[in-house]
Amino acid sequence: MARENFRDRALVIRSYDFGEADRVIVLLTRNHGLVRGVAKGVRRAKSRFGSRLQLFVNLDVQLYRGRNLYTISQADTVDYFGANIIEDYERYTAACAALESAERLAFTDADSDPYLYTALVHTLQVMQYDDPLQALDAFLLQAMAHAGWAPSLFDCAQCQKPGPHHAFHPAVGGAACHECRPPGAAEVDPETLHHMWLLAHGCPSNPTHEQRQEAHQLTRAHLQWHLERKVTALGVMDQ
Repeated sequence: MARENFRDRALVIRSYDFGEADRVIVLLTRNHGLVRGVAKGVRRAKSRFGSRLQLFVNLDVQLYRGRNLYTISQADTVDYFGANIIEDYERYTAACAALESAERLAFTDADSDPYLYTALVHTLQVMQYDDPLQALDAFLLQAMAHAGWAPSLFDCAQCQKPGPHHAFHPAVGGAACHECRPPGAAEVDPETLHHMWLLAHGCPSNPTHEQRQEAHQLTRAHLQWHLERKVTALGVMDQ
């Protein structure tokens, strides 16, 4: 069923040029899922709201349904999260990875489910001041749990043997005991899996640098295995 015209809160996920003066804005909305809308004339110097349709902006938008795309007729800034993000490389790349991951994950959610929008707003708020890598991993682990892809981080994902375990592989669902460990499984510090469990449940954690980095690699591998594609911005973080 085609969506009707609507007004909603939305985060700018990405944008690309369209025609001579327009731009298509990809929005993650609170109540309508992922939406692509045309901002007409936004590339002209005298555009009414061009500066608002940027990354890390939370908007109140009015959209009208067209033949193939919506038209953005109004956009008012609710929050801007970029002030402490765009000038810090680690925060910027982590925030971009959160946006791109959210776009991929949005295809698994019902349009009317506000979870992903709400979680992403919270993540961008946290990334302005706290550890951006941990904020990103917490967002990804919690979003995967919402999508039904939560990795097992204590019990063996195959036989449910209680942990802690020393192996992890996305293909088996996370942690694996010695008997169930598949070829190619990563050898992991059980404390890394505990750190991931804390992030997945919204609890504070104080990992070592090595555990922090290992947790990110495992989280990224689990996400991309389930998405069946790479998230480009996650690769940029390693450069």
